[in-house]
Amino acid sequence: MKFKLVLPLILSLPNFILANNQTNNIGLDQQIDKAFQPFSDLVSKVVFFEVFDGAPFVIVLLVFSALFFTIYFAFPNIKYFSKAINVVRGKYDHVDSSVNTKSDLAIDGDIKDTISDESKQGEVTHFQALATAVSGTVGNGNIAGVALAIALGGPGATFWMIICGLLGMSTKFVECTLGVQYRDIGDDGTVYGGPMYYLSKGLKEKGFTLLGKITSVLFAIFCIGGSFGGGNAAQSNQATIVIKDLIGLESSSAGAFIGIVLALLVGIIIIGGIKRIASVTEKIVPFMAVLYLLACLYIIVINFNLIDDAFSLIFSQAFNPEAIGVGGIIGVLLVGFKRAAFSNEAGAGSASIAHSAVKTKYSASEGLVALLEPFIDTVVICTMTALVIIIFNFGGAFEYGGTDGTVLIDGIAYEGAGITSMAFAEYIPFSNVFLTIAVVLFAVSTMISWSYYGLQSWKFLFGRGKAADLTYKILFLVFVVIGAAASMNSIWAFSDAMIFAMVFPNMIGLYFLFPVVKKQLARYLTAINKEK
Repeated sequence: MKFKLVLPLILSLPNFILANNQTNNIGLDQQIDKAFQPFSDLVSKVVFFEVFDGAPFVIVLLVFSALFFTIYFAFPNIKYFSKAINVVRGKYDHVDSSVNTKSDLAIDGDIKDTISDESKQGEVTHFQALATAVSGTVGNGNIAGVALAIALGGPGATFWMIICGLLGMSTKFVECTLGVQYRDIGDDGTVYGGPMYYLSKGLKEKGFTLLGKITSVLFAIFCIGGSFGGGNAAQSNQATIVIKDLIGLESSSAGAFIGIVLALLVGIIIIGGIKRIASVTEKIVPFMAVLYLLACLYIIVINFNLIDDAFSLIFSQAFNPEAIGVGGIIGVLLVGFKRAAFSNEAGAGSASIAHSAVKTKYSASEGLVALLEPFIDTVVICTMTALVIIIFNFGGAFEYGGTDGTVLIDGIAYEGAGITSMAFAEYIPFSNVFLTIAVVLFAVSTMISWSYYGLQSWKFLFGRGKAADLTYKILFLVFVVIGAAASMNSIWAFSDAMIFAMVFPNMIGLYFLFPVVKKQLARYLTAINKEK
């Protein structure tokens, strides 16, 4: 019923497009980009203010925070890696079904007297929560973002992306444990969770009620922006680029038309809520990830003799970059960390919204599951994409270090996913079709997951009524069209800014509440050991 209300609004856009093209000399894509770019540039400048040597403070905050949590929790990214896999496999599900009368899992701000029924609260399994969250991170940041990082910072950016991914595992563990710990359970069993709740509830417990209210509202606002930007517009932007390249569309309004089609597809899915999103992502994510990784692996294997050269280049140029205009080691480090953090979102807090919906009575169990995300997203998928591009460029296809991420290949300018597409085309026949499908699947899965993140934040600010729900979804679908029509530079500047803006309020919560995570981890490990 809801979608019947949204559908006419989306379908009316083509008439608007045609009317505009008849009265303007430039196409709608250019009009949208011209209107959007000043706002995008302003937001980017505010969020990425620099502190020293051109380093944005938000990147410095992410790096040192991830390092702190890694050391404080004694390298959980390594120590609990196998245990995290076992949790996803369901090895410890019996622990959730056992009765324990001394729970301290917070529900609606209060401590339950018993937790015999808490394993039934929640809406999705550990695997579904991981699939939903991974679908929110594994997106075109892995295809277009990696290409952008290498185009700007050269092969050395890959090394810093890997380091960021490994450290980010610890941050993700902390924020997703807190997401479950302070979640809300509605009367109908619907779960509401994420930084909005652990900021407001957790800081209130610590005696900082006002700070909790302010930071939770700020996070919700930034998360809505992130859902419109990195989780939406950036995805439709890259999907549109590869679709246009594949079918040869050159119309000045082609992007807007493609955006409308994508909006219809996404709209059908997101109307169903987290259960439908989870049911879709648990099928799409493994399929698309395996398909994409197999293609990368094929290219790497047939160029086996170049693998050691590629890694040698990655390590050497991480500390002695040759990319033109990258700004030395600090520059290539920042490029690598920025793109990795955008891709895996560790520190932004977004994934904890999806993980909060899990069926469990031990919050740390889902924190362990969550630490797998940056590994899958950045250490595995991003690295394999980087190897494909670096191996491709051993033939001197393009020059590293372009100032705007655009490179020239055979005299033609390529950017983002277009660079990755050219690398695939070198080794796989009809790879343009394959990569187009992969990019679109990555984009759609990311958009549907981020629609859930943004909607949860929207409900936190405006209530849980049907009108608020529908309003958000309409706005979200509009940004699908905006992203498809606008240029890559303006869309990614806005997307980066919104994703990284979430870091500021989220980190306040993590620094106040990480002792709670330590307590919950000990509690869960004790429960596991007792059941052995």
